[in-house]
Amino acid sequence: MTSEDPPRRPYRRGVGAVLFDAEGKVFVARRIDTPGEAWQLPQGGIEDGETPRQAVLRELAEEIGTDKAEIIAESAGWMCYDLPGELADTVWGGRYRGQMQKWFALRFTGADADIDLNASACPEFTDAKWVAMEDLPRLIVPFKRALYENIVAEFRHLTTRPRQETG
Repeated sequence: MTSEDPPRRPYRRGVGAVLFDAEGKVFVARRIDTPGEAWQLPQGGIEDGETPRQAVLRELAEEIGTDKAEIIAESAGWMCYDLPGELADTVWGGRYRGQMQKWFALRFTGADADIDLNASACPEFTDAKWVAMEDLPRLIVPFKRALYENIVAEFRHLTTRPRQETG
C-alpha cells in the first residue's frame, strides 16, 4: 500500500483489443479473479521498448493464445479509466491510479479452436464468448463502463460488413 492518493498516481500505459469475428461480433472473456459475470476485452500493459501495436498482438497471444488476428483500426487517442480506491491500493503494487490505453480493432482470421485461454502459465480467463458490440458496457465491471462506452462509440462502424456485389 502506498501513502500517495490514487488521483496523484500516474496511469499505467496499456493496450486493449476489440477482436471482431466474421459476423461483426466481438470477443469477451470472463476474468478468473473477479466473481460473477465480469467479462472484458483482452488488454494489458506495454513493456519497455515495445510499441502499442506490438503490445496488443503480444497480449492476444498471452491472454487468449492466438496470433490469428490483423489490426484494422486504432483508437484516435488514449483512453483512461481509474481504479476504485481499494483496488488502486493493491493492483500493480499500488503504483497506479488506473490505466491509459491505446485501443485496437482487430479482425480474427482463425477459427474458435485457435483460441486457447490456457496458453499462458497464469491464465486470466475462465470462459469466452462472442457478443454484439453494443452489449459490451453492460458486461464490464462498473468502474470501466464509461471506457467501454467510448470503445463502442469509436469502433461501432466496424460491426457492419460491406455487402458483396453480385454480378
